[in-house]
Amino acid sequence: MAQRPNCAPNADVPSPDDGTIRNLYVGSRAGRKSCARIDISLRGSVVSERYVHPCGKRPRPTGRDIKVNMDPRANLLLANLPRADFELIESHLTVAPFMQGAVLAEVGDEIDQVYFPLSGMISLLTTLNDGKAIETATIGRSGVSGAAAAFGLYHSRVRAIVQVPLIAATLAAPQLRRAVETSDALQNLCIRYNEVLLSQARITAACNALHMIEARFCRWLLQTSKVSGTTTITLTQEFLAEMLGVRRTSVTEVASKLQSAGLISYSRGVINMLDLAGLREKSCECIETLQDQKAI
Repeated sequence: MAQRPNCAPNADVPSPDDGTIRNLYVGSRAGRKSCARIDISLRGSVVSERYVHPCGKRPRPTGRDIKVNMDPRANLLLANLPRADFELIESHLTVAPFMQGAVLAEVGDEIDQVYFPLSGMISLLTTLNDGKAIETATIGRSGVSGAAAAFGLYHSRVRAIVQVPLIAATLAAPQLRRAVETSDALQNLCIRYNEVLLSQARITAACNALHMIEARFCRWLLQTSKVSGTTTITLTQEFLAEMLGVRRTSVTEVASKLQSAGLISYSRGVINMLDLAGLREKSCECIETLQDQKAI
């Protein structure tokens, strides 16, 4: 039998000049990265996804071409700014795509870019010395990542990664600081959204400590769907287990049970949420708490 070739998980595949972003991988722990990867390309206002193997195997389309709104005001925080305040930063915003697994900030990094998602989702992870991590908050098109940098030089206390392929309007932190000096609306936006993230972290901590794995799994799926605006996500069981702070075998058991009940389909790392109402019935109260407190 032919031996399967060893993958080079850290290999960089040169980026072509066709708008495709490459060489960012879906990883689960420090120093360990998966061979699975989704490349995304942006042409006009259409995002196309395809699976690419780092050893150079032929790209395989995912079958998902997604039309996205490239207007920075697709981000709800920016959309709700008074026109004069938005114009302070409008010319400095750059819209770009980011692949699943892209690390936007590592613990200790100085925040030099602020991200306003237009679609997709950013996860904020608390990391431990052994490399393990657990998700404490998620950010979608109603939020911003890096807003604390509005008030001075700021070093990240969490790892920020792209959990669902992202389109975001980015802004250099110094530009945001200059705008905040003259805009009460921008200053209040940054303060209020930091409170939102704190609320998410408090509720998530209580959920992880007190509720059963199945209820937490369903809450996480519903939260991800709400924040990202999609019912299809691509994640390995190992990575999902770390998000929830549980063993991989526990995720396997719960996913199989939910699939048998017709609530999700799960194959090759792709989760499709088939019955959101059914997932809500099995979820804990935390999904409602998150929504009631406007934390997602």
